[in-house]
Amino acid sequence: MYPVRVPLLARDLGAPEREDPALTLLAIGLLIVFGLVGLAMIPLGLPGLWVMVGGILTYGWLTGFRTVGVATIAIVLGLAFLGEIIENWIGFRYAKRYGGSTRSGWGALIGGLVGAGVGVPVAIIGSVIGAFIGSFLGAAVFEYSYSRHTGVATRAAWGAVVGRAAGAAIKIALGLIIAIVGLFAALS
Repeated sequence: MYPVRVPLLARDLGAPEREDPALTLLAIGLLIVFGLVGLAMIPLGLPGLWVMVGGILTYGWLTGFRTVGVATIAIVLGLAFLGEIIENWIGFRYAKRYGGSTRSGWGALIGGLVGAGVGVPVAIIGSVIGAFIGSFLGAAVFEYSYSRHTGVATRAAWGAVVGRAAGAAIKIALGLIIAIVGLFAALS
């Protein structure tokens, strides 16, 4: 009874080996640069996970997809989608956990997205500040329009801010996992 091996890498499917050391070094260098830049972008509210996915795909393309296969691509895409979903959902959830209604959760989500967009013109940290302020204001306004109590609206707004910070932390953790997956692909 031998284990069944499913061919997922190009080299397993009979792809020719490309032995160009300069191209391989360029691919490794780009993988490192994309990974570090992507990780630095995440706390700024920018699409760092997608930059890292792009780096892994670029590495795969430059090396003929010898070590980056379907499984690697599926894993990093899944992690990037998961990061985006969690970041937006957790702000919603924390606004409700801090005493707000479902309406405050929607306010946190919409306010965070609008705030991030409005803050973009401010160099480097504008989108982060805008997302936090937008989450706070969105949750506060939506909750106040529902409950008519400033105390409840303020608690829900702070919950949205805490959720936004927790979402960013989770996204950074997922970014580190994507970096490790890329490193394993490069070392295979």
